[in-house]
Amino acid sequence: MRAPASSANLGPGFDCMAAAVALHLELDVVETGSFAVQSELPVSRGRENLCVRAFETLHPADAFSFTIRSQIPLSGGLGSSAAAIVAGLMAADHMFELDADLLACATELEGHPDNVAACLRGGFVVCADGDVARFEPPTGLEALAVVPEEAVRTRAARVALPAEVPMQDAVFNIAHGALLTLGLARGDWDLLARGLQDRLHQPYRAHLFPRSFELASRAPELGALGATISGAGPTVLVWCFYEQTGAVAEALGPEIEGWATLLRAPFETQGAYVGELS
Repeated sequence: MRAPASSANLGPGFDCMAAAVALHLELDVVETGSFAVQSELPVSRGRENLCVRAFETLHPADAFSFTIRSQIPLSGGLGSSAAAIVAGLMAADHMFELDADLLACATELEGHPDNVAACLRGGFVVCADGDVARFEPPTGLEALAVVPEEAVRTRAARVALPAEVPMQDAVFNIAHGALLTLGLARGDWDLLARGLQDRLHQPYRAHLFPRSFELASRAPELGALGATISGAGPTVLVWCFYEQTGAVAEALGPEIEGWATLLRAPFETQGAYVGELS
């Protein structure tokens, strides 16, 4: 079972837009007659493990051994929890031929649909009215992920958001979300770059990750199309045209030295899938 990372919000698309990213979680499930979780990751070895919790929403895990490997940072906003949930659900669904509504199950466990939808479907997704619209990444679009060493708790990021926002900021995000979607659909880099701006969540959370916010604001100066805070942060997703990716990565090096790691994070067209399960 292989599930991709994901980046949600994408600037203006708060809680409704996301993209799959080519960093992966792999889950092997084997019927051994007893329960066990094996992983070199700092994750729970008990029933509270997210892969196991997701699996057990569809079938008891008593007789199964779970082996988990992952390239996805466990905190930072790249959808590690969504990948774990999707992997566990898909494993149980496949093994027992349940034909479950994986999106609905994953959304209930995760609490919101954007990350799990991107993880399941791959590509770019727009979530609305309980449904998901998916489209392919445009040719030539790449991304880099700046992953800070210091994490931000998702709950703190949620608390930082106001209950109400000014009308002009809501209109700003609607307009820029439309620009971003058009830019992605057409492969229009100018529209895409303009569409990456946000006023609904990133400015209110900036105090939680000031270096990430400042770097995202300056990304065009470093040769990128722009940058967004990935999910609740503090990871920065730096959007690049492929011919500039190498130069942008080189420019980012001195900027993040001592506080963050740079990962190549291509957009992923393939959603979660099952290989061979024992």
